[in-house]
Amino acid sequence: MASNSSEISTENITEKKEFVKGIAAIEPEDGDNKEKDKEEKKESLTGGPPVIQRSGSRPQLDLSGAAIHGNFEDRNPTILLPNQSDDISHLALDIGGSLIKLVYFSRHAESLTDDYRKKSLRKKFGGTNGNRRNYPILGGRLHFVKFETSKLNECLDFISSKQLHRGGVDSPIWRGNPSTENIVIKATGGGAFKYADLFRERLGVSLEKEDEMGSLVAGANFLLRAIRHEAFTHMDGQKEFIQIDQNDLFPYLLVNIGSGVSIIKVDGFGKFQRVSGTNVGGGTYWGLGRLLTKCKSFDELLELSQKGDNSQLDMLVGDIYGGLDYSKIGLSASTIASSFGKTISENKELSDYRPEDISLSLLRMISYNIGQISYLNALRYGLKKIFFGGFFIRGHAYTMDTISFAVHFWSKGEAQAMFLRHEGFLGAVGAFMSYEKHGLDDLRAHQLVERFPMGAPYVGGKIHGPPLGNLNEKISWMEKFVQKGTAITAPVPMAPPGTTGMGGFERPSARGNILRSDASAALNVGVLHLVPTLEVFPLLRDPKIYEPNTIDLSHSELEYWFTVLSEHLPDLVDKAVASEGGTDDAKRRGDAFARAFSAHLARLMEEPAAYGKFGLADLLELREECLREFQFGDAYITIKQRENEASLAVLPDLLMELDGMNEEDRLLALIEGVLAANIFDWGSRACVDLYHKGTIIEIYRMSRKKMRRPWRVDDFDTFNKKMLTDKRQQPYKRALLFVDNSGADIVLGMLPLARELLRRGTEVVLVANSLPALNDVTANEIPGIVAEAAKHCDTLRRAAEAGGLLLDAMAGIEDESKSSTVSVPLMVVENGCGSPCIDFRQVSSELAEAAKEADLIILEGMGRALHTNLNARFKCDALKLAMIKNQRLAEKLFGGNIYDCICRFEPAD
Repeated sequence: MASNSSEISTENITEKKEFVKGIAAIEPEDGDNKEKDKEEKKESLTGGPPVIQRSGSRPQLDLSGAAIHGNFEDRNPTILLPNQSDDISHLALDIGGSLIKLVYFSRHAESLTDDYRKKSLRKKFGGTNGNRRNYPILGGRLHFVKFETSKLNECLDFISSKQLHRGGVDSPIWRGNPSTENIVIKATGGGAFKYADLFRERLGVSLEKEDEMGSLVAGANFLLRAIRHEAFTHMDGQKEFIQIDQNDLFPYLLVNIGSGVSIIKVDGFGKFQRVSGTNVGGGTYWGLGRLLTKCKSFDELLELSQKGDNSQLDMLVGDIYGGLDYSKIGLSASTIASSFGKTISENKELSDYRPEDISLSLLRMISYNIGQISYLNALRYGLKKIFFGGFFIRGHAYTMDTISFAVHFWSKGEAQAMFLRHEGFLGAVGAFMSYEKHGLDDLRAHQLVERFPMGAPYVGGKIHGPPLGNLNEKISWMEKFVQKGTAITAPVPMAPPGTTGMGGFERPSARGNILRSDASAALNVGVLHLVPTLEVFPLLRDPKIYEPNTIDLSHSELEYWFTVLSEHLPDLVDKAVASEGGTDDAKRRGDAFARAFSAHLARLMEEPAAYGKFGLADLLELREECLREFQFGDAYITIKQRENEASLAVLPDLLMELDGMNEEDRLLALIEGVLAANIFDWGSRACVDLYHKGTIIEIYRMSRKKMRRPWRVDDFDTFNKKMLTDKRQQPYKRALLFVDNSGADIVLGMLPLARELLRRGTEVVLVANSLPALNDVTANEIPGIVAEAAKHCDTLRRAAEAGGLLLDAMAGIEDESKSSTVSVPLMVVENGCGSPCIDFRQVSSELAEAAKEADLIILEGMGRALHTNLNARFKCDALKLAMIKNQRLAEKLFGGNIYDCICRFEPAD
């Protein structure tokens, strides 16, 4: 895998020639300096000393077809290696005594499209190389899977079915030369030694052993730095996510509970020592549990404990003191005085005790001891942060509560037990990190996005698996999904009895098109998408305290939105199927999507924190991701096109009407127009009902008539004063307009407002979604809309030309004098999102670059200005505009009513 793992070596002359050939295929923008630039690139890319030396045992980089992705002026441009196999840094294992943990990487299918708009943006903003590296990097995904060690053959079947040891089934190496010679896989844990011969025999690969403690620490350090809500506390059944201060991470105590327990003091990156441990750990629980209960799997034993009552076997303080507390020393009546102590005095055999009670007593006995030993070591070294990891925990509430209670009790509340969402994968992640120059060590939280796929095996238009036969075979996985329904596919915390070691999902076959080959969802662990082009929005006033979600999803809140989204689901499925012609394939995928998203909702209703810290914005994005997983690229495409055409038809009359107003009246009319046009939202049930009451234009005019001040939040006068204070100067240099819906919203609302700013000398950047979400307009769609609008407006035409949205001057100007010379540009950038909301901790690099000289932000729509960012504060002036199209939201946030409007102006000072 080249993406995040390899630097280009100059050792092989043939490869150098291939690489230069690929580089030469890309021409710099300035034609006069083409040859000079090519020569400079050849020299810089082939003349320097290599940073990584190759060894005969490691795979070689395939440099054929290599190409620079980005600007030639960038000092360290990203280099794409399209033919590189994924077997470099693709796969890592942690083979323990009880479980095998596997982490593997799959590449994003990246596009090299470089349209006129993007070239113009680079000219305007310059090259961006803030986080660029001098070695190749691609976006991709980290997947997490586990198996029981006793079922090692299932793990080998899984690796073989996905061809992970050969770079994956999409790899050119697999398709063209399926040799495994010299392939090395990183592995840690005792099984890396014990089963090395079996891996060579079955897969033809060598296991390169990594130090177990070092891997654990490296994995924990990476996850705590890279994932925003990796750590959480768990007391009395309540999970609370903890934001770790990156500057105050060290020192900490890492307690890894595998078959045994290792206690490690971590002082920094690569600085650690094992200070203690115990042989009483997960293996003890599993071993004794298997003997005493006859359970067939670790998960089954854990599940039994949930139905148990340990007071049937454990001697409690209350048993000794006649049901009373021993308050003098702080012991409640329910405190365990002696684990299994009651069995001494009872004349019973093993068969007389319920397996459920035995399982819980065992669990509490071991967990209490681990918690106490951990705290005593923290006390010994003066540490307050204790992180618990290892597959003994499994996200199991009783286990975490017991450990937390022990730490809290013995520390008298001074120390805190914290748990990790990727608890069982620390060693595997650390082993993965040990590959040379994968680029992951430089990643930060804003470059990682966690998704929770349901396991559709093809993504981005590609089937993930060996070549399949006819169409019926290609959709067979979906038929299975529909037939089996949510009982099989819903992510659950643990497996039912009698299942395989894969968390309850089907055992992988030799094929790659199985229903579900990634069992990570059973652990509430998603797939980590590595997106190196994401950045923190530079205009956030304080990124450390920024929280995008206005409303957290409590159980009652989730219940309400569960109902809203469930009621909207049939209509959404109809739109999605219709967008692809209503074919049988589309109908199958629509049915599968509905079941998958319903399963997500059911899982969240069962445990709201199952997928980490989840707000309403995350829930809405989950729906869009689920649609994309089932290959629905743009469910509302035909509706958007129809509404754009209808709105563009009346735009000239609106512009003429606005031009007849004085400056102050025109600005008010423009803000009213944005709010009125924001009513067109297919994500709102109330607004969908309006579509049946008239045409788009009729509804827009009705909305305009009702748009009378005062609004629910009305800061228009403050904004108006700022705009009109000094007519000799433009009030703003550059404005970022975050647009919302297609149709009237952008055409009759935001475009006329953008035009007004342009006429005042303000550069305008229209910020839109990178991917479709409901009827939101995308960045790729805006240039076409602007081109049509520009036929009727010279201001828009000139600004669009200056901003790189139009290639040539357009004919047929119907208004304004051609003598009007507007040179300020109108530009369009992608926001890096595919959701109705926006998280400013993760935006596209082109938006981050455009924001550097911006002094005004306009956030439009419920998703971007209310569901998220209502409380966000920026370094520049911000105007938040939205019509509230949900009664509950109106009441909860403002004590208002549906269709109330918000015009909030927040000056930078």
